[in-house]
Parts: sequence; structure tokens; C-alpha cells
Amino acid sequence: MIFTRHIFTNKRTTLPFIFLLFFTTISSAQEKITLKQAVEITLKNNLQIKQAQLTEALADETLNQSKLALYPNLNSNNSVGSSYGRSIDPTTNQFVNTQLSSGNIGLLSEATLFQGFQKLHQISQNKYLLEADKSNTKKIKNDLTLNVINTYLQVLTNKDILLAAKQQLEVSHQKMDREQQLFDAGSKTLADLSQAKAQLAAAELNVTNAQNQLDLSFLNLAQLLERDPAISFNVEKPIIEEIKTDSSNYSALDVYRTALVHFPEIKSTEYRRIASGKGVEVARGNLYPRIVLQGQLTSRFSNNDQRLVGQVFDGTSSIIGYDGSTNQPVYTPNVRPVYEKTPFFSQMKDNFGQSIAIGVTIPIFNGLSARSSISRAKVNYEHAKVAEQLAKNNLNKVINQAVLDVRAAEKKHISTQAAYIASKDAFDAIEKRYHVGLVNSIDYNKAQTDMNNAQFELIKAEYDLLFRRKTIDFYLGKCLASNDCN
Repeated sequence: MIFTRHIFTNKRTTLPFIFLLFFTTISSAQEKITLKQAVEITLKNNLQIKQAQLTEALADETLNQSKLALYPNLNSNNSVGSSYGRSIDPTTNQFVNTQLSSGNIGLLSEATLFQGFQKLHQISQNKYLLEADKSNTKKIKNDLTLNVINTYLQVLTNKDILLAAKQQLEVSHQKMDREQQLFDAGSKTLADLSQAKAQLAAAELNVTNAQNQLDLSFLNLAQLLERDPAISFNVEKPIIEEIKTDSSNYSALDVYRTALVHFPEIKSTEYRRIASGKGVEVARGNLYPRIVLQGQLTSRFSNNDQRLVGQVFDGTSSIIGYDGSTNQPVYTPNVRPVYEKTPFFSQMKDNFGQSIAIGVTIPIFNGLSARSSISRAKVNYEHAKVAEQLAKNNLNKVINQAVLDVRAAEKKHISTQAAYIASKDAFDAIEKRYHVGLVNSIDYNKAQTDMNNAQFELIKAEYDLLFRRKTIDFYLGKCLASNDCN
């Protein structure tokens, strides 16, 4: 317990407290979660992190796609159709008047030889956008880690306050019993007894308030852990060494310079600014000619395609000339060709064609769209520069505020510590005088109330100082969840 160095020095209250603490530790069967486990569970289950990781996965896929865009494409163009009546046979380019089924099959590949280096700049831009999304994921994790630590310490604060309130309630019960006995013996007045009852009621109210605050802090922690609040659990106080570092040693400028190197929010805006610069180069690529290399393989078929397979004699003959000496006609037998439908694969082989070409597209006038895209890209770049500087300015402001906060927390801790010691000494003195009848019950109760309040303020101040110092460590890039983590 942080506050046990200053609290419970009264012998009559120390033993009950030690017994209560020991009994609670031994008998508790609830699941105990350490600070490191709380951070790990939150980082594993939190939905914001999962959303950021999904965004990161999309950026990674976009980068991979931009890299694959450097390779030539390959597509198959196929068509099959039927026509009726007069049409042109695509295999013979002749008119036919019949039902015709035909088709074309082709492979087309295109490779970009030059496009103003747009694809290379696009790859570079996507790399930085991916790094920006990764930094954003780290930022969310860091923010959640700090939030978990704050909530976890709030639970510990409220637990200590509840223990202190119960301790004070026990003292009030003892005082009430003593006042009742003295009143029954005629040594105390009804006013003294009423004051003791009022003090007991105030102590009971403190316990109730402390329990409510503890329950609320447990609820907040359970929500961060994404677990069912109905399933109770407990927390384990981390081993906290005495922090001897004086807050005056913290330099806001040094902390800011360190944070600039590793702070994810700054890195994210930096990567987006660089990516926006690459976007300008991508837009400039639209001003350059586009040179592509194309290659194509094609073939076609038709159900009307025929090929000659032979000849047959039709039983007739034709005069082809006359004999020069006898003047007798010379006959030759008449034959007719025999055709068959050309098989599919034979058509594909016979009609197979190849082509290769280089195409150049030169932008001349396209409604000044290229110039407009460049202008928009430049505006986006300037916007990213401003966003980066705003993030740096905000970080500088937050760090300066954090340094002031830790110094104020340290001063408050010293003040509350001194106030508690003073109020406790005052209470001890008044208590001795009260027992011999030199102080009335009103002054005694006021002194006890002042000591109780000072005790509560000291507990809050110690945990607040711890959190403020953890916040500085956060900006310095140090591990927050555990003293032995990497």
C-alpha cells in the first residue's frame, strides 16, 4: 500500500488493519489481474485496435496491388454467336445465306513501358500510407495503455480509500461503544453521545461512498478489458519503487525532442505528408506520354467452314479440245469436289494469328484534367504539412502541460503528506486531552474528520503523482505496463 508509510501508526488500529488485509488476501478466490495483464488483455480485445488493424491490412493489400501493377497484364477475349439469313462468314469473308455459328478466341497482353513513372511513385506513396496506418495503430494502443493505467490506478486508489474508510469506521464504532458506556455510567452527556453517533454515521457514509467509487472504477476497467462486468475480478498492486526523481529534472524541451522521434501520432502525420508529396509526382505522370507494348494471339472458327477431301466422277465428260489430225473432239471426265466440315481444332490451327504492336498515347488536351489533378495533389500536400505541424504543436503543448502537471502533483503530494502528518499529530494531541476531559466531543470529532480527509487526500495525491510520472514516461517512450517489460 502506498499510504501505509504514513497511515495507521496508531497501535490500536494497526493490528485490526493487518488482520483484515491478511484475511482478505488469503480468502479471496476472485481472479486477480495485474497491471501488465490488464494492458495485454485490452490490447488483445479492444475493438478500436481491431478496426485499425483491418485498415492497416487494407493498406497492405493496396501496396501489394500497386507492385503487381508493374507486371504485364494478360486477358482472354472470347466470343461465340449465331446468325441467320444473309451474313458474312468470318472464316472466308464471303456472304452466306444460312444459319451460321462462329466464334473468336484470343489472348491479349499489354505491358506499360513508360507512364511518367506513375506506378513507381504510386508504390512509394502506398508504402508511406501503410506506415502511417501502422503508426495510427500504435497510437491507439498507446492511448489505450495510458487509459488502462489511469483506470487501474483509480481502482487501486479507491481500494485504498475504502480500506481507510473501513478503518475509520472501526475506530468510530470503538468510540461509539466507549461513549455509550461512559454515558450509561453518567460520565458523558447526551450531547457527547450524539456527537459520537454523528461521527459514526459520517464514517458509514464515507464507506458507502468509497464502495460506490470502487465499484464504478471496476466497471470502467471491465469495459476497457472488454469483459462482462457481472463477472467480478480483483486487481493486484504492482511493486512500486520509491520514485526519487525530482520533477525539476524534467525538461519539456528534452521530452518533446525525444517524443518527436518515436511518438506514433507524429510519425503518422509525417508519413502522410511524405505520401502526399508522392501523390504530386503521381499526378504529374499524367502530363507524360504513355507507351505500351501489346501482343495478341487470335483464332476463329465457324460451323460453315469446309475443306476439300477428294473428287468423284459424275458419269459425264466435257470436250476440252480437238485432235489436230482427225479433228475429233477430245473428252475429259467431269469430277466434282467432295467437302467436309473442317474440325474445330483444325480451324483453330489454320486461323491462328499473331500480332505485336507498340502504342503511344500523347496527352494533348483533356479538359486540363491533368493540371487540375496536380493542383489538387499540391493542396493535399500542403494540407498534410499543416496537419503535421499542428500535431507537433499539440504534442509540444501537451508535453509542457504534462511537465507542469507532474510538478504540481509532486508539490501537492508534499503538501498533503505534511497536512496529514500535521492533522494526525493534532488529532493525537486532542485525543489525549479528550480522554482527560480537557476537550469536548465537538473539537474531537472535528480533529478526527480533518485527519480522515487529509488521509484521503494523501492517497489520491500519491496515485496522482504516480500517474503523472507515468505520463512523462509515456512521452519518453518508456514501458508503462510493468517495470520489467521490454
